[in-house]
Amino acid sequence: MSREPKHDDDSNQPKVNRRNFLKSAIGTGGIAAAAGVITANLPIKDAYAALLESGIRDDSVLARIKKTGKLKVGYAQTKPNFYLDLKKNELRGIFHDATEFLGEQCEVGVEYQEVSWKNATVGLRKGDYDMFASSLTYTVPRALVVDYAGPLHHKGFGIMVHKDDAGKFTKVEDFNNADVTFSANQGSSIENQIKVNFPNAKVISIPGTLAMSFEPVKNKQATAAIDGDFDIEVFASSANWANFTGIVFETLPNTWAVRYGDPEWVAFLDMFCDRMQSTGWMRRRFAAYREELVDG
Repeated sequence: MSREPKHDDDSNQPKVNRRNFLKSAIGTGGIAAAAGVITANLPIKDAYAALLESGIRDDSVLARIKKTGKLKVGYAQTKPNFYLDLKKNELRGIFHDATEFLGEQCEVGVEYQEVSWKNATVGLRKGDYDMFASSLTYTVPRALVVDYAGPLHHKGFGIMVHKDDAGKFTKVEDFNNADVTFSANQGSSIENQIKVNFPNAKVISIPGTLAMSFEPVKNKQATAAIDGDFDIEVFASSANWANFTGIVFETLPNTWAVRYGDPEWVAFLDMFCDRMQSTGWMRRRFAAYREELVDG
């Protein structure tokens, strides 16, 4: 008659003494690993975990961040997604909060490096950081050079004009006109959206932050500016010269980017992003920032 293994009162795992554990490890070629975990006085379950093969390649970002305890992240500023709160002198935003949560769940520290939108994918491909974490909108030109994870969110594009032009434009087609000049952030997805949707309009490309690309509209050097629908709403609510037209078009995936050639890392992030959407985590963060920045 076979004997059932003894169990702890509060666990479904069989009891394993150190002698049997070491014997098992030696039998599978784990002498050095077993010796290390035993002398470190780790709990048995942790010792088991230390000996298990994850199947992750050593050169994967996923393996490296767990080994070093650090995740290097690049970001470009765009409120309310990823921005420096000058009053609190700290990074904030929906996608910043998601990045911090990723670090907490992976039990690693996050190191941030600010870059311009123009150089966002360049720095990523060079290996300056492991992930670009600002709200990066999917475009085909970008997808040809960096790998997208997720997505974390889907957003539409909103159109903003000067308040003096409020009511002048009633539908998205009104902007596809040679008399219209758009102001766009250099290197952002906005340039691609204008090219695709408004081929008859003119474009002024402005380097720096997204907020800087709104200045030509303020000064009436440009007719309109485009950004994420919520981004435009947040900006217009705090700028007395700006008018959000309410016109929203072309909803696209909005997420993080990594380098091509690291399937473990992108697969891990894909499922993490799915979790962030399916549990309502991202929806709750959007609601919190709306309450603070628009309704407050």
